[in-house]
Amino acid sequence: MPSFDVVSEVDKHELKNAVDQSNREVTTRFDFKGTESVYVLSDSTVTMNTQSEFQLQQMLDILQIKLTKRGVDITCLEVQESELYMNSAKQDVLIREGLESVLAKKIVKMIKDRKLKVQAQIQGDQVRVTGKKRDDLQQVIQVLKAEDFDMPLQFENFRD
Repeated sequence: MPSFDVVSEVDKHELKNAVDQSNREVTTRFDFKGTESVYVLSDSTVTMNTQSEFQLQQMLDILQIKLTKRGVDITCLEVQESELYMNSAKQDVLIREGLESVLAKKIVKMIKDRKLKVQAQIQGDQVRVTGKKRDDLQQVIQVLKAEDFDMPLQFENFRD
């Protein structure tokens, strides 16, 4: 039976490249001279350190532009509250991956509500969709692409 998986993943290599490019831009920009502003990437968190809240917002804009240029969907970003100290500011940006159970259930319910001739089942942090016809699976992909989720979706392992 034909099947495919609905997942939400971020390309780690492109994420690292975007953070490196952002660091390079911050070190060369005139308005960041002498501020020792830096991005630090650890696992699934990007930490931004600088001197003021205004510069944190500029750094976030730079990061989002670089991620977009490298093909990473910025809807997976979760911006945390900024922490302001006397002469420094810090802010974390979480990179969300995988389908949370609430979102996976919402996807399965949406597929079942459309009365398509496919089965959808949750497998960990992804949803497997199987059906008898390839056209039915392509119709499910179109339905999911048209819907607005708060996470970017990818469709992998399309098998006939």
